[in-house]
Amino acid sequence: MLTSNVTITAVALGAIATAVVMVDLESLSGEKSKPPPGSENLSANDMLAMMATPDMDPVAAAGIAAAKKRAYEEHQRDLAELKVKAERDAKARAKLKAAQERDRLAKSNPSADQNKAYGKKMNALKGWSECWPSLETLWDHESDWNERAENPSSGAYGIPQALPASKLASAGSDWRTSSPTQIAWGLGYIKARYKDPCKAWAFWQSHNWY
Repeated sequence: MLTSNVTITAVALGAIATAVVMVDLESLSGEKSKPPPGSENLSANDMLAMMATPDMDPVAAAGIAAAKKRAYEEHQRDLAELKVKAERDAKARAKLKAAQERDRLAKSNPSADQNKAYGKKMNALKGWSECWPSLETLWDHESDWNERAENPSSGAYGIPQALPASKLASAGSDWRTSSPTQIAWGLGYIKARYKDPCKAWAFWQSHNWY
């Protein structure tokens, strides 16, 4: 029985690897462009290895979700206080404007299309093709698919907005700049916490964090 399971697993991985090799990631974005920083040498085997990493522990995912919830609520309280103060304080108005501008710049991203191309393929490798619109929209809201996006209030980082940012290191040492590494971590978090991107996006719509 063990030999049979090993054989089945090997055949399945081989089929996935073949599918990965045959797909031109650049064609998914509709244009030929330079890969995101940190991803220039990503091969089909590298991507396959990312998808084969152990799933995130649900307890760890719950801890991350709790941190994201606290950060979101604290940020909302800070903004609300600034808005109240801004009504009577010019200095507070300037501070509020600066905070809003930092939020805008954190989502400014010239490589969103390339990152989405990786995301679409890696999402499909998880078996979640039908949830791609949900994942795309979810991370549009979180980071605009910017691998360097950083929340100035909480410190959440990257495409999936990991909190704390260092959690991304579990997916690879290039976590600060590699969009595939960040995407692999983000998909692992979604699976452990919400089962799939469809459910993660549904949760975000009710809570404005995930």
